[in-house]
Amino acid sequence: MARSLRIFLATLILSMGAAPIVGAVEPDEVLEDEALEERARALSRQLRCVVCQSQNIDDSNAPLAKDMRILLRERLMAGDSDEEIIEFLVDRYGDYILLKPPVQQNTILLWAAPFIIFLIAGAGAGAYLIAMKKRNRDEPDDKAGNEAT
Repeated sequence: MARSLRIFLATLILSMGAAPIVGAVEPDEVLEDEALEERARALSRQLRCVVCQSQNIDDSNAPLAKDMRILLRERLMAGDSDEEIIEFLVDRYGDYILLKPPVQQNTILLWAAPFIIFLIAGAGAGAYLIAMKKRNRDEPDDKAGNEAT
């Protein structure tokens, strides 16, 4: 029993070591140059799949995501820098493909929304606490009312 558990744990640990390699990237897409492949994987984790919308193209199985991964690798093989590749893809698909869009006039609300929601929630909680305190102050004390009768 203990031997089986050790074998299971060893297999689990070894398979976890291969976890960063798994994803939607198919074997025919993988570049032979490990440094370029690592750059491709890092870049593809920054780009949103326009079909799936909540996945990066590295994890997406959508055909369009595969096309984007192949295009990205072709640009790497052509010698483009990471910035040039991102700029090329943004020109082609728009800012929407960036999982972390830049702060611009058209995205300022997107970046400010969490802070605005936090402020509104804080103001609402503060107003609720003030109303509760006022209501408790305005209500007669039950103990005083019971002792008087």
